[in-house]
Amino acid sequence: MDIFLYIIIFIMGTLFGSFYTLAIYRIPNKIDITHTHSFCPNCNHKLGFFELIPVLSYIFLGGKCKQCKQKIRPRYLIIEILSGIVLVLLAKGFNISYSNLQIHTLIELGFLILYLSGIVIIAGIDLEKRKIEKSVIYYALGILVLYIIYLCIVDRTNIYRYIMYLSITLILLIIDTIILKKKAKTSYTLSILILLLIMVVFTGEVVTILTVIMTLLIIVLYILFNKMKSYKSKVKINEKDICSKLNIGFYLSISNILMLINVLYMYL
Repeated sequence: MDIFLYIIIFIMGTLFGSFYTLAIYRIPNKIDITHTHSFCPNCNHKLGFFELIPVLSYIFLGGKCKQCKQKIRPRYLIIEILSGIVLVLLAKGFNISYSNLQIHTLIELGFLILYLSGIVIIAGIDLEKRKIEKSVIYYALGILVLYIIYLCIVDRTNIYRYIMYLSITLILLIIDTIILKKKAKTSYTLSILILLLIMVVFTGEVVTILTVIMTLLIIVLYILFNKMKSYKSKVKINEKDICSKLNIGFYLSISNILMLINVLYMYL
């Protein structure tokens, strides 16, 4: 019987994935993500119901817009499928089944999904624009505050640790949003620090440390790959230029998701 439950969970995950692709495109372009109907970015054709079914629509349309025949980027299909898989893994990690549908467990899973939604959107935008969107950071902070309130009410959790991290995060946000904005500057490094603090609050120190280690390994491999590429092509590449193009927010977010799932399974 649980197989049908997990099929439903996978479908729910693909729906989340469909929303992620929408948010990743619209948020940097300042397009409303809730009231504006889905449309083709190329010809502005409004998508019908059968064009909005995750995974299946892409397959049946042959990866092209029904109206203008413009190719749809494969990332839409990839994100939808991966979102479905991740949600199934999380549900399995929480031991969700027909015989084990506890309210407390479902609420914990719900908060985790909301947190990961913010992380996935941050990753997607950073990969495209090399930018950590403040609106998504505010969303993640809102989820964290609600989660902390929930923990204090239900589990009587010690709140001082959370207050310390949130205070530092708010100070960095004030510096980034108010002080730097007045000077017409933005700090990618500061945004990365804020992202790391959010990860620490929600996923804990161990997962965040593992996240940083995995990210550093990816960065080292990325730099080595580019150096080998430049050596073969005999075109010198400045290390500063390589580092300035690194999508650190993307690597951190993906690493955090992988480490969280890994630690979740180890713990259970």
